[in-house]
Amino acid sequence: MMFNNSGNLGIPLIVLAFGESALPIAVVLFLTENLLHFTVGMYLLNPKSNLLNVLKMPMIIATILGLIWSLQGWTVMPAVKVSVDMMGQIAIPLMLFALGVRMTNVDFSEWKLGVLSGFLCPLSGLIIAVIWYYLVGMSAENFAYLLIFACLPPAILNYMVAELYQQEPHKVASIVLISNLMSVGIVPCVLFYVL
Repeated sequence: MMFNNSGNLGIPLIVLAFGESALPIAVVLFLTENLLHFTVGMYLLNPKSNLLNVLKMPMIIATILGLIWSLQGWTVMPAVKVSVDMMGQIAIPLMLFALGVRMTNVDFSEWKLGVLSGFLCPLSGLIIAVIWYYLVGMSAENFAYLLIFACLPPAILNYMVAELYQQEPHKVASIVLISNLMSVGIVPCVLFYVL
């Protein structure tokens, strides 16, 4: 539950709620969560993993290259940009479709854990966001962004990683699927409060 659906759900929610000007902060929150997912998260599942293996992961390489590219202020030729955009627009639906197919074989014997997690995940995220707000201090606008990210359900990627390392994937699947279903009621409440 530590790693939420900040990419497929978080970024679009922030942009829809606050407009295109909020996209950079949404991307920073996504990158932070993703880096933690692929470093701390992988270490939690496999404490024997070494830093070199983590640095070889495509998500980490892409993040590092993207940060360097952005900090340097480099631009991409229009022909390359259009091609990459088109591949990205195709890849995300294909990934979601493949995940959907994989999820059809999920055992829901752990549904009670899924329901409990559906409440605990956003609640714990919101509590930590409020504590962070009072400890660090931030603008009301940045706090609103943080609240939206804090209430997001667990990422589907958690199931894939649990399956890869054989760390109770059936439990993780219940947590992910049921929490995502419950977020249909929870996320709008937080959006209503924030907006």
